[in-house]
Amino acid sequence: MLEVRRLNIALPDRPLIQDLSFSVSAGQVLALLGPSGSGKSTVLDWMVGLSAPGVQAKGDLSINGQRLDGLPCEQRRLGLMTQTPLLFPHLDVLGNLKFGARNPDADFDAMLAQADLAGLGGRDVATLSGGQVARVSLLRTLLSDPVALFLDEPFSRLDAELRSSIRQFVWERSRDIPVVLVTHDPVDIPAHAQTIQLADYTC
Repeated sequence: MLEVRRLNIALPDRPLIQDLSFSVSAGQVLALLGPSGSGKSTVLDWMVGLSAPGVQAKGDLSINGQRLDGLPCEQRRLGLMTQTPLLFPHLDVLGNLKFGARNPDADFDAMLAQADLAGLGGRDVATLSGGQVARVSLLRTLLSDPVALFLDEPFSRLDAELRSSIRQFVWERSRDIPVVLVTHDPVDIPAHAQTIQLADYTC
């Protein structure tokens, strides 16, 4: 269970979020909705421990009762995917996966095959298609064995057909952990998701 309690966020020039609380169980998806500037990405940044300089935030973040908000980013074990997958250009596909893997003995070939990427372990990431990049990025995130997954507009740059298949790929492979999705597009939200309109918590 991922829980956020009494989160308040202020930007350098104005308050932003007031008294936001929510919980997400394993296998559930929570979609944070709202117009640009409503604080969607700022909430994710706070949860993963990457708040921008000048942003002031106060609240409780916990996973299964363990407080995370006082821990540095690298100790929180939270997975993050954004609309710009950040693969390392000097590493091939397999090198990128191994870099993020919590278990160095993971069956990387099997994971690549399951993601329809069989035989691409040695490929230069610059030669991958957009869909292949998205799948490699997701696999690398999941290989870090995150306790929760955060998605910040990860489908927005994909064409409609690819977007649908990548969404399904994400939901299937994150069904055992809580997921928080930031999106402006209702088509990205799975039918079983909870939703929160951040405008209801904007100062």
